[in-house]
Amino acid sequence: MYNIEVEKREVKGEKLREKGLLPGVVYGAGTKSVSISINPTQFVKLYQEAGMASLIDMKLDGKEDGKILIQDIQRDPVSERPLHVDLKRIDMNKTLRAFVALNYVGIAPAVKELGGILIKNLEEIEIECLPKDLVSEFDVDLVQLKTIEDTIKVGDLEIPAGMEVISPSLTTPVATVTAPMTDEEIQALEDKDNDVSKVEVEGEEKEGEEKEGEEGEKKEEEKKEEKK
Repeated sequence: MYNIEVEKREVKGEKLREKGLLPGVVYGAGTKSVSISINPTQFVKLYQEAGMASLIDMKLDGKEDGKILIQDIQRDPVSERPLHVDLKRIDMNKTLRAFVALNYVGIAPAVKELGGILIKNLEEIEIECLPKDLVSEFDVDLVQLKTIEDTIKVGDLEIPAGMEVISPSLTTPVATVTAPMTDEEIQALEDKDNDVSKVEVEGEEKEGEEKEGEEGEKKEEEKKEEKK
């Protein structure tokens, strides 16, 4: 069980951040939105443990105030520290939609024994269910991938009863194993990269020559003008 304590705020987010606090807002479940402040250290720890698909018991100004989900986090583009958070109130009697993380477990025999290359296509899937049925992650058992080109699709996942996958489609690949590249394929890829680099360099040289030619013509015109 996860818990978070928040307080109502009257000041703007920037003023709050200057005091070392994290601004946010709580909304949903037919209630009026409330501007709040949170201890940023406690929030980061909670998010690392609960993610965005775990129900969290919230206390507002010291009083129990129902359950919420972390709905959105705005981050600093450089430091990635949270700047603002959205918390969504949950009505336990209504279905909700949430993105559930995929947890890849085990070792694919096709990789270990056949030297195949494992490709993970998805990090999460969107589901719909009652809040009581919500889970924070689904395990993807890679042991199922026994031969080259074996694929685990969304429809192959063990989705608990009471849950419905919203997106992506059930035929979407979650993980697959492809054949390792041959020496010829690797060499061809390297040759292609070299050709691209050569074209770029030649293009730069040509552009430089054109500029030099333009500058030379300009100087010749200036000399003619001076003679006149």
